[in-house]
Amino acid sequence: TERYVMDPMTYAGSGVNYDAMDPFKRAAQLAGLETAENIIHFSGGEFCEVERSRGESCYLIETARSYLAHVEEGLGTKNLVADAMYRLTGRSYYDRIAQDTVATIVNDMITLGARPLSVAMHLAVGDSKWFADEKRCRDLIEGWKRACNLARCAWGGGETPTLKGIVAPETVVLSGSAIGIVKPKERLIRTYNIRHGDAIVFFESSGIHANGISMARDIAAKLPEGYQTKINSWFTFGEALLIPTHLYVEAMMACLDRAIDIHYGVNVTGHGWRKLMRANTPEPLAYAIETLPPALAIFRFIQEQGPVTEREMYSTFNMGAGFAVYVAPHDVEAVIAAVTATTSSFRAFHAGRIERSDRKRVIIKPLGIEFDESELGVR
Repeated sequence: TERYVMDPMTYAGSGVNYDAMDPFKRAAQLAGLETAENIIHFSGGEFCEVERSRGESCYLIETARSYLAHVEEGLGTKNLVADAMYRLTGRSYYDRIAQDTVATIVNDMITLGARPLSVAMHLAVGDSKWFADEKRCRDLIEGWKRACNLARCAWGGGETPTLKGIVAPETVVLSGSAIGIVKPKERLIRTYNIRHGDAIVFFESSGIHANGISMARDIAAKLPEGYQTKINSWFTFGEALLIPTHLYVEAMMACLDRAIDIHYGVNVTGHGWRKLMRANTPEPLAYAIETLPPALAIFRFIQEQGPVTEREMYSTFNMGAGFAVYVAPHDVEAVIAAVTATTSSFRAFHAGRIERSDRKRVIIKPLGIEFDESELGVR
C-alpha cells in the first residue's frame, strides 16, 4: 500500500509523454494549414465549413459529390510483445498485430463517417534478414489480408524499407495509411452537431488494443515470469496483451446505413478517456460517464502490478471502451440494435450524456475522476 501511494507508474515515466509530443502535433497542423491552398483547384479543396478536419482523427478533402479521407497511423511497440512471445511459445502472433495496425488506421477513419477504401502497409526493418522468417512473414500477410476483409477495404500496397542504424536489426516499425470516402456527402459526421443532452454510447474493446504498451512492457520486465505470468485461469500476461483490436468499421457503417444521425465518433486510443473531449465544439461541454464498461482482467492486472493509479489508468488506456459515438437520446437504442445486428464480437451500451459546462471536461462519475481541456492538447 505504501509503494502504491509513494511510487505509482505513469505513462510518461515509461517514455510516452503526450505533453511533450502534442505541441509538435499542433505546430505541424498549423504549418499544414498554410499548404491548404495548393489543392483549392481540385473541386472544393480542403474540407472547411464551420469546422476543419485538421485536429480530427482523419483529414478530409471535398469533391463535388463526396469527401475523400486520409489517415496515417502506426502500431507503436506492440510487435515487441509479439517478438517476446514468439521466443517463449513458438507462435509469432504477427497475424494479430497485423489486425492491430489496420485497426489503428480504419478506426480513426470512421470517426467522421468515412468508409475505408484502400489500406497500405509500411514495414520498416533494420536488417533485410528479418524477412527470412517465413512463418512470421506469412502470419503478417494473412493477418493484414484478413483485417482488410473484415473492414471491407482493399489492401492497396505498401513499402518495406531497410533502415539500418535507425531500426534495430531484430525488429520492425509497423504502420500504414489509408484513403476512404464519405458518399453521399450527407453521411459526413460534423462536430458542430454535438449538443447538450446528447447520449454517449460506448462500443466495447477487446482489451488493451495498441495503446499503453510501453507501460505494459515495463511491468513485464519486472515480473519474475514476465509475459508468462498468469493474469487469470485463461490467459498469460503476454497472451492478454496480444488479443487483437476490434475493428469498428462495419458497426459504424451499419449505423450510417440506417440513417442514424451520429453527431461524433471517437476512437479511444492515445490519451485514454481524455479523448472523449476531442471535438472542437462552439461552446464548452462536459462529457459525463455514468456507466462503466465491464472491468477487464488485463487492466486490473496492470493497475495492481504497476502499481498505477486509477486516474492514470483512465488517462492512458481504453479501459474497456474502444470506441464512442454521440447521438440524440432517442437514437441510443437504434445504435445498440445496429451494432448487435452487425457483430457478436462486442456490444454497445449507453454510457453517459453530454452536458453544458463552464469548461470542456470529461467526468467519470462513478469514480470521481475528472479531466479538463488542459489535459488534451491535440489541436
